[in-house]
Amino acid sequence: MNSLGWINLALYLGLLMAAAWPLSRWLTAVAQGRLPRWMQAVEAGFYKLAGVKAEEGMHWQRYAFALLLFNFIGVLAAYGLQRFQGVLPLNPQGFGAPSPDSAFNTAISFVTNTNWQGYGGESTMSYLSQMLALTVQNFVSAATGIAVVFALMRGFVAKSSQSIGNFWADLTRITLWILLPLSLLFALFFVSQGVIQNFDGYKDATTLEANIYQVPKLGADAQPLTDEQGQVLTEEVVSPTQQLAMGPVASQEAIKLLGTNGGGFFNANSAHPFENPTPLSNLAQMLAIFLIPAALCFSFGQMVGDGRQGLTILAAMSLLFIVGVIAATSAEQAGNPSLNALGVDQQMSEAQAGGNMEGKETRFGINATSLFAVVTTGASCGAVNAMHDSMTPLGGMVPLVMMQLGEVVFGGVGTGLYGMLIFAMLAVFIAGLMIGRTPEYLGKKVESFEMKMVSIAILVTPMVVLIGTALAVTAGAGKAGVANPGAHGFSEILYALTSAGNNNGSAFAGLSANTPFYNTLLGLAMWLGRFGVIVPVLAIAGSLGAKKRIPVGAGTLPTHGPLFVGLLIGVVLLVGLLNYVPSLALGPIVEHLMLWKA
Repeated sequence: MNSLGWINLALYLGLLMAAAWPLSRWLTAVAQGRLPRWMQAVEAGFYKLAGVKAEEGMHWQRYAFALLLFNFIGVLAAYGLQRFQGVLPLNPQGFGAPSPDSAFNTAISFVTNTNWQGYGGESTMSYLSQMLALTVQNFVSAATGIAVVFALMRGFVAKSSQSIGNFWADLTRITLWILLPLSLLFALFFVSQGVIQNFDGYKDATTLEANIYQVPKLGADAQPLTDEQGQVLTEEVVSPTQQLAMGPVASQEAIKLLGTNGGGFFNANSAHPFENPTPLSNLAQMLAIFLIPAALCFSFGQMVGDGRQGLTILAAMSLLFIVGVIAATSAEQAGNPSLNALGVDQQMSEAQAGGNMEGKETRFGINATSLFAVVTTGASCGAVNAMHDSMTPLGGMVPLVMMQLGEVVFGGVGTGLYGMLIFAMLAVFIAGLMIGRTPEYLGKKVESFEMKMVSIAILVTPMVVLIGTALAVTAGAGKAGVANPGAHGFSEILYALTSAGNNNGSAFAGLSANTPFYNTLLGLAMWLGRFGVIVPVLAIAGSLGAKKRIPVGAGTLPTHGPLFVGLLIGVVLLVGLLNYVPSLALGPIVEHLMLWKA
């Protein structure tokens, strides 16, 4: 990695920590319900309207039921709005309804904070669908993740309590007092940088020369047609004009990043100049992605009364992140070894950017693009400012690995911290076995029930990813979507299932996934990957909250400092990544070896 890459990384982390620390104080206040009276008065009106008793605590089972019910209703609402968008207002382009399987996939995608998009936003969704079906879920799905980690933190703090908080109060407070104010600030900043925000119809601009491009042939059901080999059929279109999509972009862009959602208004996502016009907006987008996850680490230390605990979690995340950035950037700067063998100059110079610039925006370059790729896949965001499918095999493997670690390298809002805390509990359990003591974490014994729930939370996602990948590579409908047969095609499928199961949402775009097979398979993977982890985490929160706190003794394992950071990172790598090593060997690793062989 060159000196500019190191400067970018240092600047990014410095600004991130400077912004996360003050925000953490407010997150802690919201988690503890310490709000000004005027905020409580505003809340009271919503609670009265909904018939909610905010002061009434919930057992973990009741909390989980409320969460699941709310998100299930969210799926129905998002699905219905898409299916009826053709007759609803704020549809200046007159878009019809997406197909049932596409609407099903999209509804689950946004409700689960995955934001996988099998469609082109500017050519599929009306403004009403973008705002009411998708942006609303960007807010409440993010609030759901933060609510779960608040509940888990209360479990560590509580002394023999059956309550882990009130889901409806948590959801309301997080949305009103955290996500909405931050989104407003970022939306205004993005508008100042050139991100559009309007309700205009699309505009036709005359280009300097005629545009000739290939588009998929569509059948009567608006699905791409394929030939006998399963390849998508295309047709040539010649046009003297280019249609420029308009819409309320900045408002969706802000919460897409702050909530680690990732779903773009445009198909090109943050590579589109109307979503991410300048290097400064690009930096702000990366900061927005990690801002709340980093702040939650500080908040965790404040909640449990020991700031070192939060710093330990933050240090483990940061080290894994730095290694990922170095690996991805170095691989992209090295370029394609096959071209080196042909004598092609891929070195950076005054005349060229050097390295592998395929699929990247020249206004960002390799350093900012690689950093963005690691940020967005470490944070379960899924927003992209370049095409990951065009990265080198090893460069593309880094985002894949960041997701396969369990989205705990800062991770999503809430999900990253509770995922890392699950690994921390596993680490103290392993350490307890080594020294022959009952494991403890933050004064709470980690016993059989907790370990059963930890096992489920850790194993459910790899099972979803690997079983789903196996189905896709063996089923004819799964193989039909692969445009690049061989190792790279396998990587595309593995990436899609990894992204869905870990609720990331980014993609190796070479896979044609907007088909009934993939929409259904990925939709189920997203649902199981989200709530198959949340329910065990809430069970752990309830179990820990009901236990008495144990005083620290001479044999208590310190869960702060360099030793525990190393232990935690080791557990994440061994347990989180080991499941995927064979699949990585079949995909990006063998593809890299094939380039050298060539």
